[in-house]
Amino acid sequence: MGDLLRRPAVTQGRIHNLAPEGAGWGYVGFDLWRLAPGQTAEGLLDDREAILVLVEGKARVNAAETDFGEMGDRLDVFQRTPPHCLYVPPGAPWAAAATTACTVAVCSAPSPGGRPAQRLGPDGIQLEPRGQGTNTRYINNIAMEGRDVADSLLVTEVFTPAGHWSSYPPHRHDEDDFPRITYLEETYYHRLNPADAFGIQRVFTEDGSLDETMAVSDHDLVLVPKGHHPCGAPYGVEMYYLNVMAGPRRNWRFEAHPAFEHLVI
Repeated sequence: MGDLLRRPAVTQGRIHNLAPEGAGWGYVGFDLWRLAPGQTAEGLLDDREAILVLVEGKARVNAAETDFGEMGDRLDVFQRTPPHCLYVPPGAPWAAAATTACTVAVCSAPSPGGRPAQRLGPDGIQLEPRGQGTNTRYINNIAMEGRDVADSLLVTEVFTPAGHWSSYPPHRHDEDDFPRITYLEETYYHRLNPADAFGIQRVFTEDGSLDETMAVSDHDLVLVPKGHHPCGAPYGVEMYYLNVMAGPRRNWRFEAHPAFEHLVI
């Protein structure tokens, strides 16, 4: 179950191109485009819905034969303002033409029919705290279970202050036994401030069959096929990540690691 850490092969254009087949699983897909002004990203996903997230920068966006105009107002992801996002149904073409330097994430998962193309943010997204003490982090809920905006996708942004833990206490969602726990594949797209720093993510199972600890860099992608998956932001380093989850059902139910259950709030 190796190769969980995916580093970008290039610095411009489509720097990540993760299809389910390339991950060895069945649901989550993730592409990331870094565009200079005037460059365009485009695509069409058969049988898969997508949520475009303007991670930073601005672009003119078209989807499903509709012009959504210029989207994006967060020029630096660490401004923590709500992102501009767009839902794209299966089989609908989309394009994003950068008007500034721009980073566009394409989060995708299977869909039986999809919803109409529509904006999902920034309206309706508000930064919320989660956790306590050095487990405090801040969440932009783009498309989690409480927002009925997708058939399969669960998408959220997390801002972790310097010196804090995140995706913590360690927890897993790798069994299809609702309502106790749900099976959800997950990706983490990481950003760091300063950009030349590093963060830590561990992905591990309780039986030790999977145990990888990774030093993540700016723009790295981490795959979580199973197991617990906490992150750590070193002192002096802010961490951002964009989470994409999908599985047999659109519910997020998890179990904490037994040694840390008393920390769940």
